[in-house]
Amino acid sequence: MDGRITAFPPVAPPKARVLVLGSMPSVESLNQGFYYAHPRNAFWHIVAETFDAPFPETIPGRVALLEANGVALWDVLESCERQGSLDSAIREPAVNDFARLFERCPDIKRILFNGGTANRLFMKHASAWLEGREWQVMPSTSPAYTLSYERKLALWRQALRYEHESL
Repeated sequence: MDGRITAFPPVAPPKARVLVLGSMPSVESLNQGFYYAHPRNAFWHIVAETFDAPFPETIPGRVALLEANGVALWDVLESCERQGSLDSAIREPAVNDFARLFERCPDIKRILFNGGTANRLFMKHASAWLEGREWQVMPSTSPAYTLSYERKLALWRQALRYEHESL
């Protein structure tokens, strides 16, 4: 997949209190039509384990898992030029409409960036939306980020449960 690519719409439950932001979907996710579809990406395993839920095999199951736990999911970019899946290959980024998202989900009080690139892109293009919100850069759930699954799980669990327990 080469050229201009477009991200997915947000998973944005109106009562969401936490927003997880990636940078841009991988080629595998774009091919499968939903977030974090690469079989080695740990995101869905981490979310399921964090909330003591079965692994969601379907897109509706994944959406339901997020909605049940007050989690919104989106990417910083609406579109970009990119060859392959690496964030380092992103060119000509266009940022998503965060005004619309926060209007739809006014209770979001915490943003978790899934990796450093999502954080850098947001800080460069949309940092005004951090006002009044906590934020944290999380270890990427991508298989390209080589931190152990156990360590990723522990860090994500702490960040997601913190928000979940304050619901």
